[in-house]
Amino acid sequence: MKLKNLVSRLNVLEVKGDLERDICGVQIDSRQVGEGHLFIAVRGTVADGHQYIGKALELGAVAVLCETIPEETNGQVTYVRVENTEQVVGEVATTFYGDPTSRLKLVGVTGTNGKTTIATVLYEMFRKMGHKAGLLSTVCNYVDGEAIPTEHTTPDPVTLNALLARMVEAGCEYAFMEVSSHSIVQNRIGGLKFVGGLFTNITRDHLDYHKTFENYIKAKKLFFDNLPATAFAITNVDDKNGMVMVQNTKATVKTYSVQSPADFRAKIIECHFEGMYLEINGKEVGVQFIGKFNVSNLLAVYGAAIMLGKEEQEVLVALSAMKPVNGRFEALRSPSGYTAIVDYAHTPDALENVLNAIHGVLEGKGQVITVCGAGGNRDKGKRPLMAKEAVKQSDKVIITSDNPRFEEPQDIINDMLAGLDDEQMKKVIAIVDRRQAIKTACMIAQKGDVILIAGKGHEDYQDVKGVKHHFDDKEEVRACF
Repeated sequence: MKLKNLVSRLNVLEVKGDLERDICGVQIDSRQVGEGHLFIAVRGTVADGHQYIGKALELGAVAVLCETIPEETNGQVTYVRVENTEQVVGEVATTFYGDPTSRLKLVGVTGTNGKTTIATVLYEMFRKMGHKAGLLSTVCNYVDGEAIPTEHTTPDPVTLNALLARMVEAGCEYAFMEVSSHSIVQNRIGGLKFVGGLFTNITRDHLDYHKTFENYIKAKKLFFDNLPATAFAITNVDDKNGMVMVQNTKATVKTYSVQSPADFRAKIIECHFEGMYLEINGKEVGVQFIGKFNVSNLLAVYGAAIMLGKEEQEVLVALSAMKPVNGRFEALRSPSGYTAIVDYAHTPDALENVLNAIHGVLEGKGQVITVCGAGGNRDKGKRPLMAKEAVKQSDKVIITSDNPRFEEPQDIINDMLAGLDDEQMKKVIAIVDRRQAIKTACMIAQKGDVILIAGKGHEDYQDVKGVKHHFDDKEEVRACF
């Protein structure tokens, strides 16, 4: 593609060099640059891409999009200056990859909890209905049936558009995508066209990045503010910020709820560890999911499928065949008669939801043993809140390590324990080694009890001092069995 076409929609402040040159690749990571590429220098949260312009040129970049043109320039290279590269990188990537979202139906899911389950179930459902579909999620990205490993909830704009272009090439009609608050603020989804957006809920998370809860809410709301009039916005009215999210959107607003009047309504008729019987908009359906929070998730899926033009009966039949997502409330039954639940819950609210779901099935007929920790180099304020939530709804709590990163595991555990009084501490054991913590929970558990192992879910590693060591909660539980 000609460089002039790539930058034609941008507010270009200055050009140094030839705009007629051919560009055969676009990169924001200088290490990925190849011969004939355009390098976009983005001032990121960790590093400034302007420092790597020289490296990009060494690797074959023939053009640079930047905010400051270097004092020493190369006559064989074209430099294009704009005010803010972070804001335009999505637009450039979309243009380079042929505007993939104009050729498939893209639905975004945002909120603190539930994004992975909703996006994944929608992807599975539409494939079951005979459509080719793509998925962009925390667990894994899929181009129809092909799995592509993921590192971030929402990839950078170049990777994102490359994946969407592959989906178009593979004949996908739909794409379902988790949209993180970081990606909204950092313009990673700039230039994408969404046919719909779903809001799950919002509770304390990522305050290490957003600083205040108000900023976090604004980040999520921005996604709905930017939806076009042709799109739909489905929001959870059981969340107090549900209607705040859509108050300025141009999209068609629909609501879902498990406790109030809404466009999409559900109630639990019966619940056990194998699944639930629900009533959705007056029709009964059996599902293989557990917990009130999952009823909300399935309602969002149901609503999105209806808004995408599917028949109610077809959606209900497909819902009944769906299975829980990897590491999201996965129940493992032990030969001794107790149940272990592995779940990704890593916020106070998520922990509360999962524990509520367990109590909803147990109905006081067994003990709850919770194993949990908190991640290092992340929002410290949620640590004591998580410990409180675990203690409030468990008979025994084992506080342990969960991706300590560059912090000392014991310091993180101490931060969690600081939220508990002497009476609450009677329920708690602190075991730094996560393997030993899981073993201890399995040794304590009796027939009919439930162990919740929270925080890691689908992750198969422990992040310690910048190194990812293999560790899988489900493997550990099965070894104990």
